[in-house]
Amino acid sequence: MIEITTLLTSVFIMAVIVGIGCLLGLRHPLTADSRQLMIAMIVNVGMPCIILDGVFQTTIDGRLMTQIFVIFGVSVLFNCLGIFLGWLGAGAMKMPDKKRREMAILSGLGNTGFIGLPLCAALFGPKGALLAAVFDAGLDFTIWTVGVMMLQDKWAFSLKGLKAMVNIPMIAIVSGLVVAALGLTPPDAVKHLTGTLAKIASPLAMMYVGMLLPGLLKNKRRVSLPQLGLPLSLKLFVFPLVAALLLSLFAIDDDITRIAMIQVAMPTIALASILFARYAADEEMGAMTTVFSTLLGILTIPAVILVGSFILQHNP
Repeated sequence: MIEITTLLTSVFIMAVIVGIGCLLGLRHPLTADSRQLMIAMIVNVGMPCIILDGVFQTTIDGRLMTQIFVIFGVSVLFNCLGIFLGWLGAGAMKMPDKKRREMAILSGLGNTGFIGLPLCAALFGPKGALLAAVFDAGLDFTIWTVGVMMLQDKWAFSLKGLKAMVNIPMIAIVSGLVVAALGLTPPDAVKHLTGTLAKIASPLAMMYVGMLLPGLLKNKRRVSLPQLGLPLSLKLFVFPLVAALLLSLFAIDDDITRIAMIQVAMPTIALASILFARYAADEEMGAMTTVFSTLLGILTIPAVILVGSFILQHNP
């Protein structure tokens, strides 16, 4: 179902690049400005080009449009399920209500853009990149609706949060699909440009994670192992296996199943610390969970996807 050799190779390359980033971070620590620059290059250049390259290299027909709508719905459902599992887990540990909501976000929402999108592009080609981008759009929708409501004390829905969904990757998805639906063909120079820039997203994202690590470890904050262990175990082990079991129970298209399996196995969302800072939550805990889950995810992603593929194959 998923070529494990290709997956292991991709994850190994990710690990090496994280290591290179860590070494660079020791010699040249990230400043606030350099962090913003790297994020801007990844989110505003690399990721949109992966999406557009996927659109330009894929024939958009009725079947693919159906897959796009289905995987968006699957993404929203699974991300809400992940949040619910985190909510239950934190409740079982008798955490305070505010901390319980934070743990739910950290346990349920994954890094489907920074890591999942480039990984799916490497494993499944342009079509995989496009479907992975739509899955990430479903996660964005969940963040700025369910996620924001959970982090606010009054659980109020706000259209202001939805405005954050109007970003360059989302614009790339919509504009690319419109171009494809109209039957327009971009010039070869544009295709070559997007294909070239698409290749920078994954290395830059992994290098950025590695460069964050020295500063985080240098801070030496005392870590509550139960608080850190809960989102790590749920996000990296429990949630992906529950998702694989659910996918095996329904007759879902193989392309959607493969992309969903990869995306739900991703480590904690990179936006966690930014979201928590915006809504007066534990920003440092969000950053620590993101970095450590990413490092641990280098080991867990191949393992849980292998187990998940076994579940899917033996539960028709």
